[in-house]
Amino acid sequence: MVAKLNYGIIGCGMMGQEHLRNIALLPDVAVAAIFEPDAGMRALAAEAVPSAKMVDSVEDVLAVAEVNCLLIASPNYLHLQQLETIARIRPLPVLVEKPLFTAPEDAPRLAALRAAYPAPIWVAMEYRYMPPVARMIEEAAEATGGIRMLTIREHRFPFLEKVGDWNRLNRNTGGTLVEKCCHFFDLMRHILKSDPVRIMASGGQSVNHLDEVYGGEKSDIWDNAYVIVDFASGARAMLELCMFAEGARYQEEISAVGPKGKIECLVPGPGRFWPEHLGEPPVAQVIVSPRDPKGPRVVEIPVDPTLLAAGDHNGSTFYQHQRFVRAARGEGEVEVAVKDGWWAVAMGLAAQQSALTGQVVDMTTQTYAPGAQN
Repeated sequence: MVAKLNYGIIGCGMMGQEHLRNIALLPDVAVAAIFEPDAGMRALAAEAVPSAKMVDSVEDVLAVAEVNCLLIASPNYLHLQQLETIARIRPLPVLVEKPLFTAPEDAPRLAALRAAYPAPIWVAMEYRYMPPVARMIEEAAEATGGIRMLTIREHRFPFLEKVGDWNRLNRNTGGTLVEKCCHFFDLMRHILKSDPVRIMASGGQSVNHLDEVYGGEKSDIWDNAYVIVDFASGARAMLELCMFAEGARYQEEISAVGPKGKIECLVPGPGRFWPEHLGEPPVAQVIVSPRDPKGPRVVEIPVDPTLLAAGDHNGSTFYQHQRFVRAARGEGEVEVAVKDGWWAVAMGLAAQQSALTGQVVDMTTQTYAPGAQN
């Protein structure tokens, strides 16, 4: 067992900074090395963790002897390449931000990595660990009698500005239904305990970033979509995404329904975006609505203010790191494995394919899905 974990951080932009704040809350954990090429973000990281060595490459992070686990929080299109570099030089336990990869042709490389990597790889699917979502998942089977329909609605703000505006182009992100929505496709599989068999979608760019141009390329990221997914279990799920709806009281609304009843959770967005003149931000809720006898039961799920202040994900980044640390020490299982992150991207790629072609996508025939690589 490793007594103390020393993270090496690869990429320390907006999300990386959130990771730093949450790692700082963990006992017997430190950040030993940081690689961040952007001067502004590098300065912020050095200020946040003055004891960390600021280095100039992934290879330099791996050369720091004290580093015994890794976090990848770089732009999406770099994740797989950086994992391959780590595998070649010094494979350590790694927490890698979503998405795992960004294009269908990357799937064979990911399959090779998964087969050979000797240490834990944990994919950062924070939404599983939001307290209201975790509570809903815990009670869903009893409340519904077996979920037959699952709906996830996210009404939120537009994409935030990232270093170098990398997230304004589909070729860098994998596309909105991969970049943003792989979280929700992961939740669907996790909640329903089944794999997808058919996906159909409609989506596009309707309001945001319409006139933005970066290096001669027009921004092409989508800002709204509907996605319907049929699962092998017979359950079905739907995603509704709107990224020009930041006026909503809650950012995520998730509902699960079965023969016995309905359970839902309501999750507020980042507190820093809540208007001060409206008073205190809303508190997350879980609502159980049985069919018989009727009578919805509402439970508020408050989150530790320290965790809310440490990031934009309702405390989930902290809880995710808690679990990753246990897995890295050999004290717990990897809860979000490569296969989970892979399926989430495959579902996003299929949804985008469906929206572009107007056709239903059969997941059992897609070469970029995990099953095709086994």
